[in-house]
Amino acid sequence: MTDTSTAGTAPPTATAVRLTPARLRPGDVLRVGGSGLSSRPMRVFLSALGIAIGIAAMVAVAGISTSSRADLDRQLAALGTNLLTVAPGQTLGGGEAVLPDTAPAMISRIAPVRKVAATGTVSKAQVYRNDRIPSGQTGGISVQAADLRLLDTIGVEVVDGAWLNDATSRFPAVVLGSSAARRLGIAKAGPDVQVYLGGQWFTVIGLIDTAELAPELDTAALVGWPAAAAYLHFDGHPTTIYTRSDDDAVDQVRAVLGATANPKAPNEVKVSRPSDALAARQATDKAFTGLLLGLGAVALLVGGVGVANTMVITVLERRAEIGLRRSLGATRGQIRLQFLVESLLLSALGGIGGVLLGIGVTTGYAAAQGWSAVVPAWATAGGVGATLLIGAVAGLYPAVRAARLAPTEALATP
Repeated sequence: MTDTSTAGTAPPTATAVRLTPARLRPGDVLRVGGSGLSSRPMRVFLSALGIAIGIAAMVAVAGISTSSRADLDRQLAALGTNLLTVAPGQTLGGGEAVLPDTAPAMISRIAPVRKVAATGTVSKAQVYRNDRIPSGQTGGISVQAADLRLLDTIGVEVVDGAWLNDATSRFPAVVLGSSAARRLGIAKAGPDVQVYLGGQWFTVIGLIDTAELAPELDTAALVGWPAAAAYLHFDGHPTTIYTRSDDDAVDQVRAVLGATANPKAPNEVKVSRPSDALAARQATDKAFTGLLLGLGAVALLVGGVGVANTMVITVLERRAEIGLRRSLGATRGQIRLQFLVESLLLSALGGIGGVLLGIGVTTGYAAAQGWSAVVPAWATAGGVGATLLIGAVAGLYPAVRAARLAPTEALATP
């Protein structure tokens, strides 16, 4: 008996199965991209070096400039920006004006003014280490009659000896500025240290530190006001008056100083703010920093071209690898992502190395100058960000080119 239970039944049909390419996880993408770099270490090093040089230049320039400005701000904070100086200008006829001898007292009556001190140039007196020096070898040292309140007003310290007082200001005693002491070869003050000043011997009783806001004092020999009149025939007219005023009233005081110092001829008075010179130097540093940053950007662009060149050569050398991966199921997007990540890693290596190198250069230079090293966060973050951007741009074309290779074409390439 024949079994007819399956008679007339159609044979089973095969179920269609659609294959989808596997997705690459982030870790897989990094490993695939990194393997391409590890196989060519010398080429990777040289390409990353081009990026590193550009980033290091930009970070170092920004860091050194910022450190310099921070040190300048510290100086201004310590020295103060409320110092104003009054000096004689020129007369209408073009001659040299003279400040009245009552000018310091008049200025001290301005309400916001807190400190006033004056110096007067003793024009006919010269300073020599001894009386055997030829008269023409003055060393560029000026002789100034000094107010006893001078150092307190300007904010300068005595580095050796003592400052003038009520007693020593009446006798042949002198205090030397920092540069004047070096030119005369004097490192210590004392009763046995003398200089030949104005045709007679003066005892060096003190040496003062560098005057940042009054550099004219660095090359000066300072004697007491009464002694200058008694021994050096000083006429008593001040040539520079230093004033300290309230911080919030500096501009108002500056506006009235000329008329107060010389009411008869306020147009013959020059009023200046020494801290403005330091601010101008800071502005000059900013312009110079902009120029150097531009040069760093050019170096960075050259490094980006090097990365692009490396990636193009890499694609040409690895056509067989690309064809094999495409034959095994890798999509164009995965091939494109692989080479793009490889370019980003290459640029990131150069960027991180450049940032570290730039920080090292900044730290070393700041230490040599006696500054505190300051590297702005925007410089480090911007440096790494710039390298990633350059890596993306430089690797985009090679990545697209690699993805467009057909498997048969790539495998057929010897």
